[in-house]
Amino acid sequence: MKVYDVIVVGAGHAGCEAALAAARLGASTAVLTLKPDHIAQMSCNPAVGGISKGQVVREIDALGGFQGIAAEAAAIQFRMLNRTKGPAVWSPRAQCDKSVYRRAMKLLLERNENIDILQCEVTGFILDGGRIAGVVNQFGEKIPGRSVVLTTGTFLAGKLHYGLCSFPGGRAGDFPASHLSSALRDQLGLVTGRLKTGTPPRILKKSIDFSNLQRQDSETAQEEFCFWSEDCRPALPRAARRNLACHMLYTTEETARIVRDNLDKSPMYSGVIRGIGTRYCPSFEDKVVRFPQHPRHLLFLEPEGAETDEYYLNGFSSSLPVEVQRKMVHSLPGLEHAVISRYAYAIEYDYLPPAQMERTLRNRRYENLFTAGQINGTSGYEEAAAQGLIAGFNAARSVLGREPVAPGRDSSYIGVMLDDLTTKEIVEPYRLFTSRAEYRLSLRQDNADLRLCPFAWRNGLLPEEKYREFEAYRKSFSELLTAVRERRYRGRPLLSLMKEMEGDVHAELPFPAELLPEWDPESRASRQVLVESIYDGYLQREEKEIQRRETLENTAIPADVDYEHLQGLCSEARQKLIKLRPATLGQAARIDGVTPVDTALLQVAIKRGEKA
Repeated sequence: MKVYDVIVVGAGHAGCEAALAAARLGASTAVLTLKPDHIAQMSCNPAVGGISKGQVVREIDALGGFQGIAAEAAAIQFRMLNRTKGPAVWSPRAQCDKSVYRRAMKLLLERNENIDILQCEVTGFILDGGRIAGVVNQFGEKIPGRSVVLTTGTFLAGKLHYGLCSFPGGRAGDFPASHLSSALRDQLGLVTGRLKTGTPPRILKKSIDFSNLQRQDSETAQEEFCFWSEDCRPALPRAARRNLACHMLYTTEETARIVRDNLDKSPMYSGVIRGIGTRYCPSFEDKVVRFPQHPRHLLFLEPEGAETDEYYLNGFSSSLPVEVQRKMVHSLPGLEHAVISRYAYAIEYDYLPPAQMERTLRNRRYENLFTAGQINGTSGYEEAAAQGLIAGFNAARSVLGREPVAPGRDSSYIGVMLDDLTTKEIVEPYRLFTSRAEYRLSLRQDNADLRLCPFAWRNGLLPEEKYREFEAYRKSFSELLTAVRERRYRGRPLLSLMKEMEGDVHAELPFPAELLPEWDPESRASRQVLVESIYDGYLQREEKEIQRRETLENTAIPADVDYEHLQGLCSEARQKLIKLRPATLGQAARIDGVTPVDTALLQVAIKRGEKA
């Protein structure tokens, strides 16, 4: 049997990016999946991006990843969210053709010479001392590997709930990975928890009355997810039709009454479901119970693809029985006679509480085991793909004998997520928001390449042709930014005067055009400079704050610090530090319950070289 450098278990959004990242570093990689036809399946929402998530997709793209490239190939609608606010929180979002997205990612894996796709169920591990030496599948075959990345999604002991009826499953139509969940506990001695998520019903287009629904069309955008020219992109399947409309509608008082009358049939409210659901993407019955003051709730009807007539009813996730779901759907305007092609359901699954891993996604107990996606307690395709990229990259580095690395929270939303996962108690599925990033003025979707391409190039994630394109753009942007900072009109820098353009790149320049002959409203460098003009003073203050905190961020905490006997720590801080084992003082300072006094005590102890 071939010995692989990296074995990736699972082929969802995390698994795909993990395999592709490992392969970019030259690692021979095996992708083990229950069903190859379901690689990169969009199990829930047929979209990529959104608030903060769009920033993450652009960061994945800047790191050489492929989610943004596949999303653009599959896009049937594109919108830039938050345009009524400042560009610091603008977020790209694409409605995708689920079938095209899946085929595009599968093709990327299949055509990569360093990747083999194998259909099997992983049931256990090969152990060699304190290391994992490979995995065992349901046939009893041993697949040896030098490192392992687990990207199991919702499949670990997955259970589907339709009212009080429940069935084993990783998602509707797919069986779960129950043996692997047991192996994590019994073979590896890891602690598992239980989480819950859900999905709404799908509706047949021919049964929808669109006449009174509010139409939401695609936007014309100069930029989407991908920074690269066509020369730097692989040839992929593309959606047959673009710019398909979504539609908005509201629930009714009758919808809420049906839910209230049937809460006793809900597995969530009858105690059948033990897993904790995400607070920020609640089921519809959760909305009715938690927000009784709201007479209605906004929903979106979203097409699932260009060559299918199924629609996704966004915002209507439910675990109620199928007969109740029919009544709920028929109470909605335009859906009085709707045909439900797929019922909503809730799914419970096992995960590994992330206190067991480092922020590089390496397991604390097994140095060649990495985890990414929902197994780490997160939700969302974008969060999963970003973790997959970091986990696969570091798994390949471990084979090369290099220490794992990851971008910081001051340079990326990905870094914010990694930091949060390893410094906070994850008791519900974690989701990224722009509000989680204290440096969000710097972490915009428009400058992800400027922030992360150098990191990607240094660490072998970015091919030379992409880096050449990036360097050419960075040079033109830098030269233009220097020009508007140094040149003046009536005693003021041109950059300061450009604030009067209010972010409109096509607005008339507030100074004679001959002072800036390089200005081109159609160029990305000009658009980037205009954004810089809006936030110039704030960005300078933010950069000073980042530098001020750099000492804490760069001060490593020795792995053998004995918090139990470190004098002066408050009880809560001591417990949290023992459990989470932060890598740096900066991480320690962000742990809930660790006060500035505790951080100062720890800093003094490190300087003195104290171990206990």
